[in-house]
Amino acid sequence: MSSSSKPTLYILYNAKASLAGKCDYVYRKLTSPADAPACSACDLTHGGLRLTETETWTKTKSRINANVHQLHIDELTPELKEFSKSTSLVFPTVLGQEQGGGLKVLLTAQELNKVSKDHEAFLSRLVESGRREGVAVSVAD
Repeated sequence: MSSSSKPTLYILYNAKASLAGKCDYVYRKLTSPADAPACSACDLTHGGLRLTETETWTKTKSRINANVHQLHIDELTPELKEFSKSTSLVFPTVLGQEQGGGLKVLLTAQELNKVSKDHEAFLSRLVESGRREGVAVSVAD
């Protein structure tokens, strides 16, 4: 399947990309309770306070048959900004989009929190919610 015919996934962090945003995230990460993490998407992809993706996430991401984009809240495209505003989106979240289709919420902040430390559970939930929302996400073994 060519990259242009694959669905697109947007993993949207509850953090900003700037230096000040990273400092704010570190503070929130260190002071947030375990049941309300500062950014479960950050936990999923970076293992918490790392500046680079974990090896586990790199392997997980390579199994997803979709164009995966990971964005901080200050890196959103105009389309993503409009969608987040019109739907009162809570970050972090995972969105999906078929080529030429509309954006769909695949994992809410609460759902992402439940699977952020278990990549197999994340993949399973991603495929399940993609099926429910009409976004054909598949995962290689």
